[in-house]
Amino acid sequence: MKKLFFFSLLISSLIYSQAPTKNILNLKHESKNLTITDNNFSNKLQKDFHKKNLGLAIIYSLLLPGMGELYAGNYSSGKYFTIADALLWGSYIGFDVYGNIRKNDYKSFAASNGGINNSGKDAAYYTTVGNYISIQQYNDEKALERNFSDMYNVDKYYWDWKTNAQRSTYRNMWTSSESAYNNLRFVAGALILNRIVSIINVVRLVNDYNNRQQGDELGWNVSVGVDNSPTLPTNLSFNFQTKF
Repeated sequence: MKKLFFFSLLISSLIYSQAPTKNILNLKHESKNLTITDNNFSNKLQKDFHKKNLGLAIIYSLLLPGMGELYAGNYSSGKYFTIADALLWGSYIGFDVYGNIRKNDYKSFAASNGGINNSGKDAAYYTTVGNYISIQQYNDEKALERNFSDMYNVDKYYWDWKTNAQRSTYRNMWTSSESAYNNLRFVAGALILNRIVSIINVVRLVNDYNNRQQGDELGWNVSVGVDNSPTLPTNLSFNFQTKF
């Protein structure tokens, strides 16, 4: 009975003494097949970044100055271009309406006081009738200059101001209308300039936005790996990388 007891004890000690060795050997064997790298295990979170389209921003500024700045995320400067554009369009409409009113006024005055038939007359004719008291005076001057081709047909282009005061009144009406139309050209140029300056500003803002966002891109990367060395114990390695 004692022999059986000692024999059992011996067998048990041999089994338990070999178990850790077997477990360690299995761990080393399995660790050779375990390789966890950035490619197959990573947790990477990055802030979303959508690059602004410069061409689209330019189109927005061409259509309405300030909208390109709004697209670029900086309407604090773009609002001034929008306000300026609104004021310029208001001025353009105002000058156009006023110019047309004064144009109708001087044509009506010419018909009632100068005997002018407004049908088929061009802008040069209305300029001329304000400089001469009558068609006779105008034609006589052109005849003296031998510019016969510039003379007007009396029946078709007749006019005769009764007094110089009437001619001066007509001239003032014509001048105010022409001044309004000249202002239209100035406002049109200002509208174009407003767009050009807005585009220049948008190019700067979009480039700054894209560069800033790319530079401020945030994220991290976590990776786990197994270090196998013939002379050192097997180790698990953790890598944590950040990007600012």
